[in-house]
Amino acid sequence: MPAVKPVNPSGGRNVAEAAAPKHRREVLGGLKVSFLLPDVESPMPDSYSPQYVEAAWYQWWESQGFFKPEYGRTLLPEAPNPKGLFMMCIPPPNVTGSLHLGHALTNAIQDSLTRWHRMKGETTLWNPGCDHAGIATQVVVEKKLWKEQRKTRHDLGRELFVEAVWKWKTEKGDRIYHQLKKLGASMDWDRKLSNSVQEAFIRLHEEGVIYRSTRLVNWSCALNSAISDIEVDKKELTGRTLLPVPGYENKVEFGVLVFFAYKIEGSDDEEVVVATTRIETMLGDTAVAVHPKDPRYKHLHGQRVLHPFTAKCLPIVCDDFVDMEFGTGAVKITPAHDPNDYEVGLRHGLDFITIIDETGCLGMKRFDARRAVFQLLKDAGLVRDVKDNPMVVPICSRSKDVVEPLLKPQWYVRCDTMARGAAEAVRRGDLRIVPDFHLKTWFNWMDNIRDWCISRQLWWGHRIPAYFVTVNDPSVYWISGRTEQEVKEKAAKVFKVPAEKISLRQDEDVLDTWFSSGLFPFSIFGWPNPVSPFDLQIFYPGTLLETGHDILFFWVARMVMLGLKLTGKLPFREVYLHAVVRDAHGRKMSKSLGNVIDPLDVITGITLEGLHAQLLESNLDPSETERAKQGQKSDYPNGIPECGTDALRFALCAYTSQGRDINLDVNRILGYRHFCNKLWNATKFAIRGLGDGFKPQPRPEPSGSESLIDRWILSRLSHAVELCDAGFQAYDFPGITTAVYNFWLYELCDVYLECLKPVFASPDEAAIQTARNVLYTCLDAGLRLLSPFMPFVTEELFQRLPRRSPSDPPSICVTPYPSTEQVNPQAHRVRDVAVHNLGAEHLGTCTFWLPNAANPEVSVLVCECSLEPERPARLP
Repeated sequence: MPAVKPVNPSGGRNVAEAAAPKHRREVLGGLKVSFLLPDVESPMPDSYSPQYVEAAWYQWWESQGFFKPEYGRTLLPEAPNPKGLFMMCIPPPNVTGSLHLGHALTNAIQDSLTRWHRMKGETTLWNPGCDHAGIATQVVVEKKLWKEQRKTRHDLGRELFVEAVWKWKTEKGDRIYHQLKKLGASMDWDRKLSNSVQEAFIRLHEEGVIYRSTRLVNWSCALNSAISDIEVDKKELTGRTLLPVPGYENKVEFGVLVFFAYKIEGSDDEEVVVATTRIETMLGDTAVAVHPKDPRYKHLHGQRVLHPFTAKCLPIVCDDFVDMEFGTGAVKITPAHDPNDYEVGLRHGLDFITIIDETGCLGMKRFDARRAVFQLLKDAGLVRDVKDNPMVVPICSRSKDVVEPLLKPQWYVRCDTMARGAAEAVRRGDLRIVPDFHLKTWFNWMDNIRDWCISRQLWWGHRIPAYFVTVNDPSVYWISGRTEQEVKEKAAKVFKVPAEKISLRQDEDVLDTWFSSGLFPFSIFGWPNPVSPFDLQIFYPGTLLETGHDILFFWVARMVMLGLKLTGKLPFREVYLHAVVRDAHGRKMSKSLGNVIDPLDVITGITLEGLHAQLLESNLDPSETERAKQGQKSDYPNGIPECGTDALRFALCAYTSQGRDINLDVNRILGYRHFCNKLWNATKFAIRGLGDGFKPQPRPEPSGSESLIDRWILSRLSHAVELCDAGFQAYDFPGITTAVYNFWLYELCDVYLECLKPVFASPDEAAIQTARNVLYTCLDAGLRLLSPFMPFVTEELFQRLPRRSPSDPPSICVTPYPSTEQVNPQAHRVRDVAVHNLGAEHLGTCTFWLPNAANPEVSVLVCECSLEPERPARLP
């Protein structure tokens, strides 16, 4: 009998077709909650409804503890599960709003893997998380604050602003977890993060791995903060282009190369012409560089040029970095405002003159200064030419401001030694990266890594636990610690003075989000002081890290480096990198394009007006909102139809292919909703064919009385099981989804069920009973094959089937995944489409209607009163 008794849930179950709802109280996460269980004994509705099917199963799964690794076993390090262990942590989605379809892809792949490992009997843990997303979150809340109250964070002050962010985070964080549950994510929600971030910083700082230095950083003047490389978008220009810049009423010109002259010291007429796209930075020039082998400038080696506005003499230096073919072959050097010039400045001991401040001003706003400097040079007769120039403009992805390289004192992680360890782990085979064509990128990053800037000038995030120490003499020092008292005691020992003579000021900066995310694989288990005595020992290192290839370096590499450094172990043994989701036109998902879709809108459906309303509630500028509306109107003129969670998950997994980005078309998702309806109707027919009193055999072994068509469908089932198992092993998700789709649609439904109709209508009770047993085996195994991808509809249909034994598992999600040993290991591989079974007293014929355009390759198998199938004859 079904393990779940008939109770009717709200939120989509068809109340007219079921008994009155009954509440059931359970304890979830320490709280008593009331919810409704699904009705599986009243008649099935006429057609499949995602809302009906997906209303209440998740709460039941969670209440029963199916998602916990402790389910059905005791966790002890000395008694490991002989079937194995699978542990994976989710890439922490940030709290800047809702999940999008890219997150849904990650979730669909990870949950299908988790459910597969759980059904294989392994001790399985999939642990959730949520990233604080420092810059992204602060930007969103600041925009919200200005939109609603016309106030800045400085108007509120740090303490009140952080309170506002916490309030917003609570609202959005809950929405993200709601989305994950609606997507069917079978996570253990009870394991939480620890204070690992503070502890990791202190340990690394005391060891000298973290240090403070003044270097060139990516600076967002709008955010007034350093930003990471991943937060810099590179906008490619083909030539002169006007771009909008925050804080400027008119667009700013980029993609122009200005040629101007520096006069040679001591010469009345000789000059060196240099070219630049950032003419305003010439105010900070401290040298001119030429290639040592450039014959045009050999006579100028060691000479100097005169700065036209400061009257300073700038040396002409020789450096191999200069491209003799670009511009004039002579390059102005501004070490404090350009990454390449910074390196030249270090090599030649040049002065570093900062002319642009944190707000992007140098007496006037930087791009106003651009026009002013150009005019001054023109008035001085020093401008030689102006040309269009293809270039890349660095744009802050958060503020849309043009990134300004600035010299700032920041905290850095020394990465060279850690990176060598990470690279060697892959070279030795201790860490496997799939697909392997990402190895080139991995080694390129690891072998050429630079130290990592981890400080951000924000108010939201993990505040750096380092203190600026002063004593009664001019000495200064940075000391990190867990508390001010601890830091004072450390400082007293360093300076050999009483603690009361020491003054402390904690650094105002916060840590880069990727630093805390890099600790995630072991911080979730309470490192370095786990609450559970066994969690860290049992589940670390993890088994797999699955994520998008776009954060291979920013997240994956840093987890590997920090894991090896702080725990001495790799955080996982394997990395699987999936593709990036794009829209149906191949465009990157962008709110301003209107193509960022909430997976819940695909699950439940939404009108075009509803999509427009979401834009009005966002933080987009009015011009971006209008552009996004047009994008939505073009792509979804009739809105998005209700597809359901199962169809969305299946479509995403069917789409993904190793190494390719995914151009996702919502219409294809709708096609898989129709597939769910086919499953529904097929199971309804099958249950009628099984009859009310049907009791399946205790085991699925063939009885020996199976007809040819019975043996054929068992062979197809066995083949599907082989393909699914091989697909999961190889992360071939299109291969798995294709195998199970073909089995259900083209073999079970189109062939076998049609061939059963005359059998069920015949008076041959033995044949009917045999067919029923085979049909049950196909339904039972077919649903289990599909369950990792479509957990809701398969649970609903599975619960409506009788059980082989009263001791069978209560849910499909903890029922063993099919193996070829379980489903007719001696099945004959009878292939192709048309099967005729000829006998002296009975003729059964299957007829298939094909479209006119079809040109199928057909095999016909003929058998006369024989239990042994003949060799198929291939027809031309």
